[in-house]
Amino acid sequence: MRFHLITLFPEACEAYLNASIIGRARKEKKIRISYQNPRDFVSNKWGKVDERPYGGGPGMVMSALPVVRAVQEAIRGKRRPLIVWFSPSAKQFTNKSADALAKYSDIVLVCGRYEGIDERAVKILKTLAPVKKFAVGEATLTGGEVPALVIVDAVTRRLPGVLGKDASVEERRVASSAVYTRPEVIKWKGKRHVVPKVLRTGHHKNIDEWRMKK
Repeated sequence: MRFHLITLFPEACEAYLNASIIGRARKEKKIRISYQNPRDFVSNKWGKVDERPYGGGPGMVMSALPVVRAVQEAIRGKRRPLIVWFSPSAKQFTNKSADALAKYSDIVLVCGRYEGIDERAVKILKTLAPVKKFAVGEATLTGGEVPALVIVDAVTRRLPGVLGKDASVEERRVASSAVYTRPEVIKWKGKRHVVPKVLRTGHHKNIDEWRMKK
């Protein structure tokens, strides 16, 4: 699978994408990450990609054409790409969404900045490839890089061989938000903290029932 990030700040993504499971997936060529910077697709000598918003208001808005050109370059020669556009008013990205995205070979993630991207960009992009809109969480963030990393992570861990075995994908098995490991007893300021008894029994049916309740 290939992920194409359209971003003004590739360096903000690389540290995360080179670490742990995602980094290993890259080294083993299970995924490929590429970047297109909208600044590389402007004609002005300053690399300026934003303008004041029509209708007034604070902040600046990213221009449509540099983003469109960056996406066009990313999908050049690709047979079945999908473009992901982030919007706070779109449906929330979920595990089910990640399962659906895992079926594509090329996913383009458009990372906005400032007050957003000129809406005409998404209208043009729909003429180039299918576009899915997602919101990732309910908080307002500085840019689209963090939501893009969320999608890369969630989709990558679903790919065959990335986690070693399918059962490692937590949401495909009975899991709990409360997890424990050794030692069985932890002492802190005179108080004993013990692993729940059910987890020490080895009785899988009872353990699954306990996890469901959690």
